[in-house]
Amino acid sequence: ETFAIQEEPIFGEGEASLIKYITENTNYPVDAIEQNIEGTVYIRFVVTKTGEVDNVRVLKGIDPLLNDEALRVVRELPKWTPGKNNGNPVNVWFIIPVKFKLQY
Repeated sequence: ETFAIQEEPIFGEGEASLIKYITENTNYPVDAIEQNIEGTVYIRFVVTKTGEVDNVRVLKGIDPLLNDEALRVVRELPKWTPGKNNGNPVNVWFIIPVKFKLQY
């Protein structure tokens, strides 16, 4: 159950630390590199009222190799500061892009 929220959940110091965590912890699958597969996987998940990441799903995928890696990284996110409504912690849905770009 999700409500209107007054305070968004926060990861670490904010959005920049979320991007940094995902970038540093994503391993580009070797098979995907060899097959020149790149793009952005969109992951949908909920930050629970206890700050846990739950219900992690691929909203828009590219290839199972990249989808699985994006799911793994998001599932392993450390705890967040939960979102709040009227001072009470609430569950909040998020969608984040996990980008895979080949470097030449």
